Amino acid sequence: MTNLNKVVTSLRYEYSRLEKEIDRVGKALNALGQANGTRLKKTGRTLSKEARRRIAEAQRQRWARVRKQAAAKLAKS
Repeated sequence: MTNLNKVVTSLRYEYSRLEKEIDRVGKALNALGQANGTRLKKTGRTLSKEARRRIAEAQRQRWARVRKQAAAKLAKS
């Protein structure tokens, strides 16, 4: 049982050490992210107006096809 207590104590110590290290890394990332008084921009997908228009048109066509198939099923019934 003494051996198990030592293992638990060791794990708790390691856990608290890792928490402190993660906190330090987080602070360093925040400091680097705010260099020159600006936050780092999150990278994301930026679509042009034309691309959004094409996507919207394609979606409208898909929905029109679905509605047409639903109407055909109702007509058969």
